[in-house]
Amino acid sequence: MIDKRSPVPIYYQLEHVIRQQIDTGELQPGDLIPSEREYAEQLDVSRMTVRQAITNLVNEGLLYRQKGRGTFVAEQKLEQNLSGLTSFTEDMKARGMVPGSTLLTFEIVPADKKVADRLSLAEHAPVYEIKRIRLADEVPMALETVYMSANLIKGLSEAIITASLYHHIEEELGLEIGRAVQSMESAIVSEAERPHLLVPKGAPVLLIERHTFLKDGTPLEYVKSSYRADRYKFTIDINR
Repeated sequence: MIDKRSPVPIYYQLEHVIRQQIDTGELQPGDLIPSEREYAEQLDVSRMTVRQAITNLVNEGLLYRQKGRGTFVAEQKLEQNLSGLTSFTEDMKARGMVPGSTLLTFEIVPADKKVADRLSLAEHAPVYEIKRIRLADEVPMALETVYMSANLIKGLSEAIITASLYHHIEEELGLEIGRAVQSMESAIVSEAERPHLLVPKGAPVLLIERHTFLKDGTPLEYVKSSYRADRYKFTIDINR
């Protein structure tokens, strides 16, 4: 398992072993891994060496600690590439997961100044406000609020929203979605978000704002989302 004669640091070798055990399924999400003392005695290495390896994997998000209980294998994070524009439903289906939503509110409201600016509407113009929990295999992934012009996207219903909003816009209404501008920042989950995301107090979230346009440049939607940072990560391809 560990080769003490190797030039590769022992803590790095232990990291590799644990990572392999997670990749092969020998260690499953939620499993308790051996303690620092147990690893140290088993491998005849210092606890400091073991602690460094485990801390690195915790920082990487593969493991997590619970005070007084030990260190556990974390749920695998879902990875979304930011170089393409896909809906949550399309993204989950591409992963072989079952997408779902719990609709919290669906109503037409007057646009406040920020929403009106994002959608290039007059203030107080009618907009759909759609608040929902986005699910993957019935696990909450994000809390999302969508705003769309009620005059642009007509005839929305709860059934359409629960299925796939993008599919309805493109296939039923014949509108072409062109591009989006998206921003992201880290934050701590709010007390209002916690019951919906099923995360503990102080858990990290990724705050996402997306401003989507049709191909002709017409603003389509303004979306605010809070993603569980323990279950989701975003990547981007960068070319020189």
